[in-house]
Amino acid sequence: MSLYSTLEEAIDAAREEFLASQTNVHEDDASVSQFSLQKYVMQDGDIMWQAEFFDGEDEQGECLPICSGEAAQAIFDGDFDEVELRQEWQSENTLHEWDEGEFQLEPPRDLEEGEAAAEEWEDDDSPSDKWA
Repeated sequence: MSLYSTLEEAIDAAREEFLASQTNVHEDDASVSQFSLQKYVMQDGDIMWQAEFFDGEDEQGECLPICSGEAAQAIFDGDFDEVELRQEWQSENTLHEWDEGEFQLEPPRDLEEGEAAAEEWEDDDSPSDKWA
């Protein structure tokens, strides 16, 4: 699992990984059917992202399917608004790090670090919060 500090980095890495798996396809001819995304809040409060592209809509990976068809292809082609993607993300799907490499849907609140991460998660001042 590779996590990235920005959504754009995660999408770029997912694009590169998808192209690497499609050995007989040129980048300009690549066709995706599904885009999946996952947001993580680490113990220190940092926000991390993971993204995946698939050529079939029924394929599953580590992330949650966000869009399919033309919308997925537009994201693959770089034609997307990062603020819009952040706004579409449902906060109840965010995974929180409880222990190194272990994630759950709720932030841990029994440790000082968990409280700090939960507070960071509840008020992360991300650009999408300003547009909501």
